[in-house]
Amino acid sequence: MRKLFLFLFILPLALVAQKKPITLEDIYKKGTFRGEFVRADFGDAAKETDIKTDDLKDENGKPFGQPEDIIYNPVNANIVLLKKSVEQIYRRSSKSFVYLYDAVAGKLTKLENEKVLHPTFSPDGSKIAYVKNNNLVMYDLATKSARAITTDGKWNEIINGNCDWVYEEEFEFTRAYDWSPKGNYIAYYRFDESKVKEYQFTQYDNAYNKQYTYKYPKAGEENSKVEIHIYDVANNKDVKAQYEQGDIYIPRIKWTKDDNTLVVFWMNRHQNDLKLLATDAKTGTSNLLYQETNKYFVEINDDWWWLKDGKNFMFTSEMSGYRHLYLYSLDGKTKTQLTKGNFEVTDVNAVDEVNKRIYYTMAYPSPMDRSLFVTDFAGKKTYQLTQGEGWHRVEFNDAFTQFYDFRSDINTPQVVSHYEIVVDKKKKSISAKLLKTVNENAKLKGKLEEYGYGKAEFIKIPNSKGDTLNGWMLKPADFDPAKKYPVLFCNYGGPGSQQVANRFGAVSSWHQLLAQKGFIVVSVDNTGTGYRGEEFKKKTYQQLGKFEIEDQIDAAKYLGNMSFVDKNNIGHWGWSYGGFMSSLAITKGNEVFSAAVAVAPVTNWRFYDNIYTERYMRTPQENPKGYDDNSPINFTDKIKGKYLIVHGTADDNVHFQNATQMITALVKSNIDFESAYYPNKNHGIGGMTDNTTFHLWSKMTNWILENMGNENTQKPNQPARQPKGF
Repeated sequence: MRKLFLFLFILPLALVAQKKPITLEDIYKKGTFRGEFVRADFGDAAKETDIKTDDLKDENGKPFGQPEDIIYNPVNANIVLLKKSVEQIYRRSSKSFVYLYDAVAGKLTKLENEKVLHPTFSPDGSKIAYVKNNNLVMYDLATKSARAITTDGKWNEIINGNCDWVYEEEFEFTRAYDWSPKGNYIAYYRFDESKVKEYQFTQYDNAYNKQYTYKYPKAGEENSKVEIHIYDVANNKDVKAQYEQGDIYIPRIKWTKDDNTLVVFWMNRHQNDLKLLATDAKTGTSNLLYQETNKYFVEINDDWWWLKDGKNFMFTSEMSGYRHLYLYSLDGKTKTQLTKGNFEVTDVNAVDEVNKRIYYTMAYPSPMDRSLFVTDFAGKKTYQLTQGEGWHRVEFNDAFTQFYDFRSDINTPQVVSHYEIVVDKKKKSISAKLLKTVNENAKLKGKLEEYGYGKAEFIKIPNSKGDTLNGWMLKPADFDPAKKYPVLFCNYGGPGSQQVANRFGAVSSWHQLLAQKGFIVVSVDNTGTGYRGEEFKKKTYQQLGKFEIEDQIDAAKYLGNMSFVDKNNIGHWGWSYGGFMSSLAITKGNEVFSAAVAVAPVTNWRFYDNIYTERYMRTPQENPKGYDDNSPINFTDKIKGKYLIVHGTADDNVHFQNATQMITALVKSNIDFESAYYPNKNHGIGGMTDNTTFHLWSKMTNWILENMGNENTQKPNQPARQPKGF
């Protein structure tokens, strides 16, 4: 009887202690670990007109259905543009059928009988601009007529108002035109890519397949010739912006608050000389507004603000060795550095011109954290508004009097709080007052407990150069220090990147799954990664891969000396630049890395695009040694361990060519390997409806379990261990 009592007493405790095993279905099919979406609602946002399309008929008399996107008129909320049948082109570009809808009149008008790109309203809401067949078109709402601003557009030759492939990918924008503040002008790009070399890949179908051909300038090859034009809407006239011609880039154009002044960003091909040219919209003539040079390269971003006073502009720069904020006058007489110190500004959240304050996020108190600060326009008074370690992402209201704080850390899901900005005039200080905790992600926290999520810890690892590398480590769910566990490095490592961050999601559910199956999962940010100052980031200049893989090797050796690490079972996984790193790990790091999985890797920088590659490497003609000495293709004979390479055959970014050339080198070196390719898939190798995403992650997981495991890990398809704990 006593034994039965004890059994019945202990059984509920044992059931409570059991945790559900994480499955790939949970992560990639069921969405078990999705957090709750919270919108920053300040209660004063203008209500957009509720556009109902249920009763609308299209041009063929068929039900219109729900639009895939709505673009509101800035003046009349009842006039909107509706997008249908959106078709993705590259990473940032898409085209669709576009309809003009008058909600009051109930009238629906199809702008064109074919798909167009980048539809926008003019600032006064009277006109629409869009790109059709590589030409820029303007539609007048009053006359209900379209006017072609350009007519010379042609596929793979001339592009107006839209980016060529390499500008879209590397300068990170796709709509290559912009209305002036009052709508009197449209400034636009004209790309002549006729002399850019073509790249082709096969699109597989059930018949004879098709060849997709587009312009892709590889390292050292010729670029598009870029012109900036300014179109006078009222007078139907076009002028060309005047600037130094040659082998150059125009990475940005931005209007000032003056409707007649466009700023053209001019940059040399080496990307170490940036000039801002204030350009007259009527004549195209320009004068130098700002210039910045750098011994490595100048980063291009959108951190530029022209203030309403018409006299000053604000921007971020690394000129001090760390990314900081600056306020310059347009006449060049006043130059103020607003933020200082060995920390980096990562985001500008709000510019309050009325009270002359700027709110920004900084990588503080460590490079892994993010905290909110405010500084005055004189750069003399700075206040920290969020406290402690962790990752704060904020959104302000229009008046800059309140903000929502979306805060997490590496082991804690996002908590959303609503704050008020408090200005104490007596103490002459600014602080943040908590108004309400809006959401604590209770459902997700419950799931993490239910599935026994482990706690990651930050680690510091010395490299052989005297630097200390930041990393995190996730130990197996049932960790026993007396056992020895295999280690999987999860690494990206590219210039300015960061994976070791004090935010929830830096350690993914997939990492947690591997830990439950008996792996130590580690991520280490090597030399070249971001938020530790310019010198740490740019040390890899002209030799991408050298210091990065040396750091990963140093880290693997360091961990191999830990008593609970199986030093003969250390693997490396990465995607894109991370795949490049994994390929270097199994070649140059053959003495410490026993296995590697490389997904969509660059295997030789000669195969990649010129804007990205030359920013860090210059051209192959100038720097052949930098290209060759760190290309994994040249070191396949060193491989001792196991290697899996994965690629999508329709990867327009990192071409499938990288995988084929790597495999050619492996065969030549008589090295055994495994490969997986996904037909018609791009760089993301994704797809839910066709099961691609689930298949890819299943493939990698099972391969890792089979080839990187030991006696303390599970094999593929073996039931997961039941993590225990109260």
